[in-house]
Amino acid sequence: MNIGQEVLQLLKEEITEVEYNRYIRQLLYDTKKSTSDLAIFYAPNALVLKWIKNKYTEKISHLFEVKSGEKVTVKIALKNQIDKRKMKQKVEQKSGHSLLNPSHTFNNFMVGGSNQFAYAAVKSVSEKPGQTYNPLFIYGGVGLGKTHLMQSAGNVFQNQGKSVIYTTSEQFLNDFIRHVRNKTMDRFQEKYRKCDVLLIDDIQFLSNKEGIQEEFFHTFEALKGVGKQIILTADKHPKKIGGLEKRLQSRFEHGLVADIQPPELETKIAIIEKKCEINKVKLSKDIINYIATVIESNVREIEGILSKLHAYSQLMHIDITIEFTKNVLKDQLQENRANLTLDVITGHVAKDLNIKPSEIRSKSRSRNLVYARRIAIYLCRDLTPNTMPQLAQYFGMKDHTAISHTLKKINELMKNDEDFKVKIEELTNKITSSS
Repeated sequence: MNIGQEVLQLLKEEITEVEYNRYIRQLLYDTKKSTSDLAIFYAPNALVLKWIKNKYTEKISHLFEVKSGEKVTVKIALKNQIDKRKMKQKVEQKSGHSLLNPSHTFNNFMVGGSNQFAYAAVKSVSEKPGQTYNPLFIYGGVGLGKTHLMQSAGNVFQNQGKSVIYTTSEQFLNDFIRHVRNKTMDRFQEKYRKCDVLLIDDIQFLSNKEGIQEEFFHTFEALKGVGKQIILTADKHPKKIGGLEKRLQSRFEHGLVADIQPPELETKIAIIEKKCEINKVKLSKDIINYIATVIESNVREIEGILSKLHAYSQLMHIDITIEFTKNVLKDQLQENRANLTLDVITGHVAKDLNIKPSEIRSKSRSRNLVYARRIAIYLCRDLTPNTMPQLAQYFGMKDHTAISHTLKKINELMKNDEDFKVKIEELTNKITSSS
């Protein structure tokens, strides 16, 4: 497998299967005419060429850099119709050892209540590196924008001429092992301890690896001691990362720790609208609202869904309607709901309404518990294959007619109260996202 094919395999892991099969898979890499700083791919037709050129040229170039460590200009052309005069493009000079994605900027990061604090912290650090919040530790779930924020600061630093290193903890570990084997640790230390800014993603993967934690501790101390900026990301707070040395945990917490939560409905809507604008996908307000309420709170999933809708629409020559959207997303939503149980759903409702699951299943007729019980019954009926008699038994109700009466009440409320309908949709999203 040549480097071009390897890069396309890396891209396959980041996009939808439909988009990969329809477009990326059709690219052919020219091993003879490509060079260390120029990658040439052939597209089978003008439609595929235009799609990939507009959407993925920068990403493919970035993945080449990740793979080879060199900046590469990517050329997409129709087979046998290459304009040789345009192949002599100048390649930008490398800046340190950075592997930053140039598309990650503060301007295209959607800010909302769930990420506002983290955004403000990273923005502040980008303006005064090494002076405030050093280190800066950002944590949160997958696909919420940690890498985007970190690299936004990195791009600011790099544009200022600073030496920036961006890497993942896995790459840092592999680099460490390679230099240990080659007995070139002096080169490893020179690389990581002489930069102006060090950005490391997914630091939690250093857990239970004593050798690399020892080396990282000394790298951290060397950079911090001379006022160089360090930004780290992880999936959880430093205190909750098992197998992490106490001295590292202490230093991570000594700076500023900022979390990113899943985006609330308004932010998801704003993200979808922005992604539609960037990718030139036209969706009605109803469709945008529907997507925001039913999908997980993962920005990467949002991008995948938009690509999927656009590809289906283009290839099947069908307008994107709300019915079309529901049909396209049907399998994905069913997969998210496959592992849901009555206990899981009831637990989510109880947590959201700040009551105990046992209270929902009790016979209490207090107003707030009746309200919670109705919501739990509706969601259990909607999200699981359980029958009404099974639900009656679970919730301690007389028979299926009591369940039927409850469902009728909820449906009437959703029809007449838009705020309540949105509440149910948001709860549905939270529950299916965690399955």
